[in-house]
Amino acid sequence: MCHISSFYLLGFIIIIIPPLLSDYRRFPCIPKMWAVRRASAFSLRAPGLKIAAFRACAGHGPVSILKEDKSSPSELHLFKTDRSVTSRSCNCTVTVPRLFSVGCRCLSSQAGANSSGEENDDLEDGFSELEAPETSETTEAKVVDGDSSADSASDSESDLSSLDDVSLEETLETDLLGETEEDAGKAASKKKYTPSPLLKLILEESGPSISGALDKYFEDKEFSRPELYKVFLNLRRRKLFGKALQLSEWFEKREDSDFSERDYASRVDLIAKVRGLQKAESYVDSIPKSFREEVVYRTLLANFVSATLVDKAEKLFNKMKDLDFPVTVFTCNQMLLLYKRSDRRKIADVLLMMEKENLKPSVFTYQVLIDTKGQSGDIHGMEQVVETMKAEGVEPDIRFQAVLARHYASAGHKEKAEDVLKEMEGTDLKNNPFICPIVLPIYAKLGNAEQVERIWKFSESSPRQANFFAAIDAYGKLKNIKQAEAIFEKMIKTYKKLTSRHYTIMLQVYAENKMLSKAKELLQRMTDAGCPIGPTAWDSLVKLYVDIGEIEKADSVLQKAVQHNPKLRPMFSTYMTILDQYSKRGDVHNAEKIFQRLRQAGYIARAKPFHALLQTYINAKVPAYGIRERMKADNLFPNKGLAAQLALVDAFRKTTVSELLE
Repeated sequence: MCHISSFYLLGFIIIIIPPLLSDYRRFPCIPKMWAVRRASAFSLRAPGLKIAAFRACAGHGPVSILKEDKSSPSELHLFKTDRSVTSRSCNCTVTVPRLFSVGCRCLSSQAGANSSGEENDDLEDGFSELEAPETSETTEAKVVDGDSSADSASDSESDLSSLDDVSLEETLETDLLGETEEDAGKAASKKKYTPSPLLKLILEESGPSISGALDKYFEDKEFSRPELYKVFLNLRRRKLFGKALQLSEWFEKREDSDFSERDYASRVDLIAKVRGLQKAESYVDSIPKSFREEVVYRTLLANFVSATLVDKAEKLFNKMKDLDFPVTVFTCNQMLLLYKRSDRRKIADVLLMMEKENLKPSVFTYQVLIDTKGQSGDIHGMEQVVETMKAEGVEPDIRFQAVLARHYASAGHKEKAEDVLKEMEGTDLKNNPFICPIVLPIYAKLGNAEQVERIWKFSESSPRQANFFAAIDAYGKLKNIKQAEAIFEKMIKTYKKLTSRHYTIMLQVYAENKMLSKAKELLQRMTDAGCPIGPTAWDSLVKLYVDIGEIEKADSVLQKAVQHNPKLRPMFSTYMTILDQYSKRGDVHNAEKIFQRLRQAGYIARAKPFHALLQTYINAKVPAYGIRERMKADNLFPNKGLAAQLALVDAFRKTTVSELLE
């Protein structure tokens, strides 16, 4: 019997094998991999993971066509033979890629080199509101509305990326602040939360620093570390990372602080969110060596992943390996999340490494896999992952179910989506009030106005901020603008201190419904309220102008926004919205300009921008000189789609006529 974990074999089969099989003659390693397919049914077993018979089945998906290494004809740049994992009993061999060697736990990528020489062409007609005098931006406002380190994880490739980030943040809270799952469950079940006097003091402090107020508070009070951690946790959940960082700095200066490695890790995370990743890296180097443990490095790794910095994440992973830190499920989950966003072919390599390290997958591991399959439209593959998860006895959480329901809704499986939503709700919403903001948008995606109305009425009596946001978004998707506006006005009256996020949620509704005049009025209200206009608002404006056919105006808005506040980075999806439009036009000059700005903003090379750029040349009916070399320089190897596009824009490609004339 083949002693192979069902989970990892499933991941290998549904992620890697289908793309390769449709063009197997290009890959020397396929005959060996196909041996797995011929093993019709066998028992799968691994430490802590058991499953009955499972049959490997090949599906259809995008094919990866990789350029051969001329120096080694039998090997490929991506799939280079390192060693084979062989089962003696069934005589099947799986070749492990060298660039992600299971033996040495290394990751490798050269993607991410920044281009230089940004074009500064003056564009016409900027959005007037963006030229208003810059308002003072608090740290919290920067984080909420798109600080470069916090917002860059947003990606046009999936509307579920926010769920990944929420799950990641919750994991960081648990790891860094020592909160147990039981405590987290109790906190989530509470209908009302009464803040501690210390938290109330910090929330009410409006000065540039809270250290003075903290010193005064503890003059006649005994210092309590558990109370401090609870305040930390609450500030993080409120996304008040700036105040949490000040609290951390004040705490370290105390003589009785007894700073631990988890305290240092928490500081790394807060610095990354508030002051940027470069500052966080510098801080890690300043931490005493005795406290520079695995939890510190993996926290920095999580922030690299959040910003989709592939090269930095892989280098840090390799450094952790060199320091002999153990490979953990958390670390592997970060790499899975990274490759889900950047290079899905490497997902199977991470799964193989997890198997070698005897790591049992967590709920988040499965969530990343079903999200990957759902994004590619492979509902059958997604359900296979769910079945394997259930067979391994891993219970899905709310976030996992939300991802599943959304993909069912996107694929048109309305009944399956509603079944999952009912399971999420339970028998009575009163027992699960926190579920409302999660299910509202999904019901709206299904077009179920009746269920949206039911859930909003339930939560309207004592709504939380998340309920307001979800309801506005849901009614916007249902095209019920009047109701969305009514909820927005109620939210404005409910909260005294408003942030950019309160306005941006309504701005997104106007953008989705092509309501330009309403969007301008809202932006003016936003400016009058002293709220900064950041990347999320920019994204909504750009999409609005694109939807009404004013691409140049969208380009101008983005350019002026960046010039107005160069410290903030536009979202990846914002650049892609404009690039896709120039691509449809066949506008090579402007497409190249946006492509370069995308790179200069720090986004690593991906297949998606190259797809759009190549399509621009195809639509313009002109050759793309040097495009292969540009991709090679970014260590990006063409999949089937890119290879087909490259053939169409190759100025030196052979045709039937050219071959006859040779």
